[in-house]
Amino acid sequence: MSGIYDGKPLLETKGVSKRFGAVQALTTVDFEVYPGEVVALVGDNGAGKSTLIKGIAGIYGFDEGKVLFDGKEVHIHSPREAAQLGIEVVYQDLALADNLDVVANMFLGREWNQGIPTSNDAHTAPSGLRRLLRNLLPITEIEMEKRAVGTLNELAVTTLRSVRLPVASLSGGQRQSVAIAKAVLWNSRVVILDEPTAALGVARTRQVLNLVRRLAEKQLAVVIISHNLHDIFEVADRITVLRLGHKVRTYMRSETDQQEVVHAITAGQLSTVPGMAS
Repeated sequence: MSGIYDGKPLLETKGVSKRFGAVQALTTVDFEVYPGEVVALVGDNGAGKSTLIKGIAGIYGFDEGKVLFDGKEVHIHSPREAAQLGIEVVYQDLALADNLDVVANMFLGREWNQGIPTSNDAHTAPSGLRRLLRNLLPITEIEMEKRAVGTLNELAVTTLRSVRLPVASLSGGQRQSVAIAKAVLWNSRVVILDEPTAALGVARTRQVLNLVRRLAEKQLAVVIISHNLHDIFEVADRITVLRLGHKVRTYMRSETDQQEVVHAITAGQLSTVPGMAS
């Protein structure tokens, strides 16, 4: 493999395991995603997909193994720490406030952070007391709107008539686009999407899949969790299959087909049988 695989993974787990009481949800799972690629994480219900993602996102810790970010081991204890690293998760429920407009949703909970880096900030960012005072002041509505519009334009989201529309008035595809743009706005480097096309029609699904590819073109590392193999084969570069908490295999999308992936999901060979003594 060459190109995006010449360097090191941006995000990597090595031998991570997680147990909930008597249930072994993950067993020594290795997983990685590189900048500029889309990796699909697939498996049946109970395969361990959500457990792996929530461990990466800091919702709970792994019992064993380690997580590496940019080649360095990291210990993520909360979603806030994950976000500070540059890991953003867009869950299936999107976590958007229907009564607020697009701008308010994109800045929800971060209205007091004026220290969002931009391309011109490298040599002009305030330091010391100036930075502290700046971060004690709420960001202005005008600045929030400019940054929201700029991010949506960068992602070529053209279906929104106005960023001042309440989210309740948007279609499913538009809501998904807003949730993804919200993640990208905060200088994320890894974006994890949980069932991003669930319950969407054909046109809106196409819109979201195009957006997923644009994230990779911006050199973000993208992880997509989906039960829709057609969508996965549309956008993924690699496909990692989990079964009963074990990693079965990672396939190059160009070197496999849906039948092989379905077989891995339903009958993939495991190194150990869950629940059986070794």
